[in-house]
Amino acid sequence: MTRVLLISGSTRDGSLHTAALRTAARHAAAGITADLYDGLSGLPAFVPGEPNPPAAVTELRHRVTQADALLVSTPEYAGSLPGSLKNLFDWLVDGGELSRKPVAWLSVVAPGRDDGARASLESVFEHGGARLLRPACVRIPLEMAAVDPGGLVTDTRLHVALQDMVGALVRSLSERASAPQPSWQAHSSVYPVVQRQDAPRGAQLPPWARGVS
Repeated sequence: MTRVLLISGSTRDGSLHTAALRTAARHAAAGITADLYDGLSGLPAFVPGEPNPPAAVTELRHRVTQADALLVSTPEYAGSLPGSLKNLFDWLVDGGELSRKPVAWLSVVAPGRDDGARASLESVFEHGGARLLRPACVRIPLEMAAVDPGGLVTDTRLHVALQDMVGALVRSLSERASAPQPSWQAHSSVYPVVQRQDAPRGAQLPPWARGVS
């Protein structure tokens, strides 16, 4: 069983990012447990080197430690990460829970609308010693109209993309356990997918990348 902890950077009710992760939890494939973290707004302000962290921080650190990988989706505020999400990661970096932890991000907005947040997120991952699994990082722009009354995204492109994404995450976990990834894969970014330069001409993109429902 692969355990993935889903973390949204938004504290807003009805957040598109939270809805996308909630949908990821609902559509998790067999053999994968995906849990959505819901304690962001209740985390106390970070105190460096705190020997007796609050219970909410202890719970967060335990859930991250128990997870095989983290999947983060966040909006951008003032050109960077939301303060509440940065606070969460400050606690994790200080406690060492991100060290060698496999991580990936899911973007649900158009290019240019979260570049600062993603750059900041990857910087935090690097400082914490996390392992960014780029093959599992996906951008699939969505609209709020795609969120149903139950808080789930109905856009089938996301459903297919999530299956591909989680599949890539699980493969990356198993591949890294046995052998290093090819250099082209370790240094490529996904929007919505970047093919190898030596890929056969006419190679087909997945349906969600072609905009096919």
